[in-house]
Amino acid sequence: MENKKGLGRGLGSLLGILNDDEPTEIKKSPAGKIEEINGERVCDIDIKLIDVNPNQPRKNFEPTALKELADSIKVHGIFQPIILNKNSDGRYVIVAGERRFRASKIAGLKTIPSIIKNYTEQQIKEIALLENIQREDLNPVEVANAMKELLEIYGWTQEVLADRLGKSRPAIANTLRLLSLQPEVLALIESGKLSAGHARSLVVVTDPETQVKLAKLAVTKKVTVRDLEKTVKQLTNPQPKKVKCEASDELKQLIEIMQHKFATKVSFMGNDHKGRIYIDYYSADDLDRILEFLNK
Repeated sequence: MENKKGLGRGLGSLLGILNDDEPTEIKKSPAGKIEEINGERVCDIDIKLIDVNPNQPRKNFEPTALKELADSIKVHGIFQPIILNKNSDGRYVIVAGERRFRASKIAGLKTIPSIIKNYTEQQIKEIALLENIQREDLNPVEVANAMKELLEIYGWTQEVLADRLGKSRPAIANTLRLLSLQPEVLALIESGKLSAGHARSLVVVTDPETQVKLAKLAVTKKVTVRDLEKTVKQLTNPQPKKVKCEASDELKQLIEIMQHKFATKVSFMGNDHKGRIYIDYYSADDLDRILEFLNK
């Protein structure tokens, strides 16, 4: 699919309202009410006329956090307006800010400060996904799923997605790799019991049973990320076993004779049936001396 310019880089640029790279200009009325933000008109919209986005990628809103936000809204009001798209029937659909909308309903607000935009369905979908990815309170699995959906829907490369989010391509790749984990492990991440660091350590464990076992162990024993990385490294890159030398007295005597004849260190690995003999030399002259002895 051909990649068009789209809505720009970063959510601030996408919405064209709040850009972290530029100063925010807020215009207020004489009564102190916010009327404009960066040239965008802010309107109070009846909450009853607002519908949530049915394609909102985020399905779970933590009740306690919503209650805390609602309590804050009761005292301080809403500092940042939500973004709405107006439908042909006169109702509005949320483009960005559903969490603030839900908390405002809990707080008992009748209206909510909003900025009305005119986006296409594709733009609304893109903004909703990007907004969720950039939220700090999302778990890594939610972020990875949103990234995957953007790649699949728009045919973007990881480089394009990295540019949209202002992240590095390796960071995008590492997040997407989490989706290869077993369902039981993903559930632990989504519940907050297993951190993203632990999860990244487990990606290289290809055996499903071992992966799940290590994940549960990390949770129950409170294993640190560093210790889990060490355990995984030992499993995926085991040290080669040393061959036990079971040499007879005759073989040991042979090594002693060779050491005396060559006048250098001679060692061996193995046993009477199979093994290797090593003859050390310490310079080109030393090697010539040994060769000369062998040619006699």
